[in-house]
Amino acid sequence: MAVDALTVGAVAERAGLSTATLRFYEDRGLIQSTRTTGNQRRYPRHVLRRLAFVTAAQRVGLTLSEIRELLDTLPSDTIPTQDDWAAVAAPWRELVAARIRTLERLQTSLDECIGCGCLSLTRCSLINQDDAAATEGPGSRWVRRAEEAGRRRP
Repeated sequence: MAVDALTVGAVAERAGLSTATLRFYEDRGLIQSTRTTGNQRRYPRHVLRRLAFVTAAQRVGLTLSEIRELLDTLPSDTIPTQDDWAAVAAPWRELVAARIRTLERLQTSLDECIGCGCLSLTRCSLINQDDAAATEGPGSRWVRRAEEAGRRRP
């Protein structure tokens, strides 16, 4: 075990997370620890960088599954290099860009809907007269259709 390994409490404090969150992340394979002879967790210092990545990725809306896929491309037993991080960031950039485009389309539709003031049940694209959308299954149809339409545009 490395001499400079950090306790779960030290990592939690440095990362601004709870110890329960660290255990949860470890259970999900996002981070790894070693155990002392007394069965206490010890983390390498570079785990702090992985945790910073997890926190940032969650803030932009990535799921823990998506985050794990990205982290799985990094070495888990050494400090990732700048090239390693750049390789992880490449697909992340596209995920973030796609989410930004989706949010911009949503913002436009909200502006149009709120701004039009038509209050029309016959013309409004947000109505669901006679619950017609129920035949299409669960979930929001209009948001999904707007996303699909955005993907088809150049």
